[in-house]
Amino acid sequence: MGKKQIGIFPGSFNPIHIGHLVLANYLREFSYLDEIWFVVSPHNPLKSVGDLLDDSIRLEMVRLALKNFPDFRVSDVEFAMSRPSYTIDTLGKLSQENPDLEFTLIIGGDNWNGFHRWKDCECLRRKYKILIYPRLGEEIVIPPEFAKNIHQVNAPIVKISSTFIRESIREGKNMRAFVPPEVYDFIEAKGLYR
Repeated sequence: MGKKQIGIFPGSFNPIHIGHLVLANYLREFSYLDEIWFVVSPHNPLKSVGDLLDDSIRLEMVRLALKNFPDFRVSDVEFAMSRPSYTIDTLGKLSQENPDLEFTLIIGGDNWNGFHRWKDCECLRRKYKILIYPRLGEEIVIPPEFAKNIHQVNAPIVKISSTFIRESIREGKNMRAFVPPEVYDFIEAKGLYR
């Protein structure tokens, strides 16, 4: 019996939306992954803080969204790490704390095409499996020397962004169909993104 396979899905989830869930659901059902862990990022070093909601609020929204998915978990592992947090350090910490699990990084085609800018990207590519999901307008090229560890998945492209949802809510639009119902109720109750 091999190690349990865990997909690490990092993001700011500001807010988490159905596109995130569609992707995770697809990867759980159509890949080798046993579980998907949503790692809520405190602050991405390649993004400005801007209108990033408080870490605990985004964590709570992910927790609400995953309630009905037994194979999905939310992780705040990066909250206790030094800022900015880097994926290589996060995966290292998770591997150290869970020696019986094997971790795969889940990233979009846009992130893959900017992967050379990531801290210790060579080490990441050699040490961990990576699943790349398609993004509109991004061509995904995997060099042959990485073909053993790194794969493109044929996940459906859901063209929804957290930015679009935030801006639309700010304009007073009803975005209920774009966000899990529990999360939308939470956003409404707390008056978030207004």
